[in-house]
Amino acid sequence: MKCLLLAMALLLPPVTAGAEGIEAEILYVTRDEEPPIPFSFLEPVPEGEGVQGARLGLADDNASGRFTGQSFRLTEIVVPRDATLGDTPGLAGRLAGGARLVVSDLGRTDLDALLALPGTADDVIFNARVTDDDLRREACRANLFHTALSRAMRADALAQYLVLMGWKDWFLVVGPSADDKAFAAAVRAAATRFGARIAEDKPWTYEVGNRRTDSGVTNAREEIRPLTRVGDHDVLIVADEADDFGEYLPYRTALARPVAGTHGLVPLGWSRANEQWGATQLQRRFEKQAGRPMTARDYASWLALRSIGEAMTRAGGNDPALLRAALLAPDFGVAGFKGAPLSFRRWDRQMRQPVLLATTRSLVAVAPEDGFLHRVTPLDTLGDDEPESACGQRG
Repeated sequence: MKCLLLAMALLLPPVTAGAEGIEAEILYVTRDEEPPIPFSFLEPVPEGEGVQGARLGLADDNASGRFTGQSFRLTEIVVPRDATLGDTPGLAGRLAGGARLVVSDLGRTDLDALLALPGTADDVIFNARVTDDDLRREACRANLFHTALSRAMRADALAQYLVLMGWKDWFLVVGPSADDKAFAAAVRAAATRFGARIAEDKPWTYEVGNRRTDSGVTNAREEIRPLTRVGDHDVLIVADEADDFGEYLPYRTALARPVAGTHGLVPLGWSRANEQWGATQLQRRFEKQAGRPMTARDYASWLALRSIGEAMTRAGGNDPALLRAALLAPDFGVAGFKGAPLSFRRWDRQMRQPVLLATTRSLVAVAPEDGFLHRVTPLDTLGDDEPESACGQRG
């Protein structure tokens, strides 16, 4: 039955206009992935991460669309675990059949494959997941918009707060993966940008034991203390995007220092600890729908849907070319429950937005911080500003 429903959905036209108004179809593309092993059973792996945010965004778009004569339809396409995007039933054909609105909840390899499919050059594609800085720099695309934070934005937000607190000497611990090293590179660049110093820089080379046994905890402590027995520093910054070891660092270091980065104090697009600017209302609606708190990945997908809804209202139509122009207009803005309107940078298509600095249960700060000035908007102190952008897109 599910296959039959999907096949019927794939036969529907991308957009339709009639006496009742304008309708836009939005393709939501994700992959069926092996669930990650949770670090702790206290915080289970969220189900439907990403797509639940898109579904809430769709509901919000249709709620406002009732007043503008517009409606929105979300077609969810799930790439099987052992399939390529080109082999996914109906996906390549739909993308080749005309300009589309696409929200990508895909990893980097799959996103690259999506962008390489025939017919996607005229699509408007929202990257709601990949944080890689090169996608906002030398690998940028004119039709690729980013609602997920870049690593540079996250690192800059953290740097602003630490510098404001007077914690300018950093000890950086870097995991073995390419993603860990990419975040570490963003941290080093942020230190240079905001006047901090990497006092120590070490790789994580240990294999942590079973975290749910006494031996695992003991191994972590015995490995971390020698690793962190270094010169004085103000804060330890960890780059562990795979969540393999970072959670072990607090309270096990040789010196009593705060931990920040991918663990401890974390820069995020969204946090369930955020209760300001009407965020509680969004949090409650999401929990009612999904039965769990909203994550940063959910929020990025929600933002993508809301951006499409806002652009369609401003453009007065559903043509992707008109929507792209609306998204890049100087007066475009989305209410994102973070204290400032969110908009897209013309030079790299990154959504400028405040970054939340939070622990598991507390919102500690929101960047950009006071005192970090910019000629246009302080939001552009987070990530690549136009004069330093390697992207080259200007409209």
